[in-house]
Amino acid sequence: MKLQHHLGGLENLGPVNVEPRVFVAPWEKRIFGIHTVMMAESDHLSDAAPAYPVKELPTTFRNTWTWASLRTGAEDMQPFAYFKYRYYEKWLMGISQFFIDQGYVTAKELADRTAWYAAQPDAPLPDHPNPAIRQQIESYLEQGDSPYQARPHAARFVPGQKVRVADPDAVDHTRLPGYLRNKQGVIDVVYPGAYGYFVSTGPDGIGAPMPVYRVAFPAETIWGAAKSEPNTVIYADLFDAYLCDSTNQ
Repeated sequence: MKLQHHLGGLENLGPVNVEPRVFVAPWEKRIFGIHTVMMAESDHLSDAAPAYPVKELPTTFRNTWTWASLRTGAEDMQPFAYFKYRYYEKWLMGISQFFIDQGYVTAKELADRTAWYAAQPDAPLPDHPNPAIRQQIESYLEQGDSPYQARPHAARFVPGQKVRVADPDAVDHTRLPGYLRNKQGVIDVVYPGAYGYFVSTGPDGIGAPMPVYRVAFPAETIWGAAKSEPNTVIYADLFDAYLCDSTNQ
């Protein structure tokens, strides 16, 4: 995974921010709301579990937007820029760039509108309530979009089996923590059913439903005994595509 995510074992990154508030400033709530509305109107929900009537929604938004979309935008940031900005500032940049890339707004239009509101901070924001969209958002918040599939998928591994984490090519977005690549662990739990992912990650290997495992790693095998507390075990939920049999290795 790229530098700015899953920073396990990296040193000299400065103090950890222990801010307990979810939203530090009022505008952050609006960014979270925009992201939620985009997910609730996402094209992929027509084939989700449960299925939603998104094709009938009175909206001009006609794209797929999921947590994977948000994370891809953040992971694609230049690492030093990533560390520079606050959490919801990164959300704002990712969402803004998405709307520009998809042609909903031009960079100049966005810049001009930003400058206009900066000069008139008390000006009212657009407000066009729509009952159908509101109902869709409420349904999405209540029911979500489950990646779980109940139909049986044969699991390659069983509890107690030794496995090695793969080292796939770097891609725009992955669910594999970088510090676990090439590490050996033991299957702790085989979760029932199978789990898909919002998007296909290509050579990274996830997308279609597959078994998911909880894998146990002694901390010293990841970061070394000198940097690990004694008797510490790290657990990670990993897709089947990220694991290899290490019995004979």
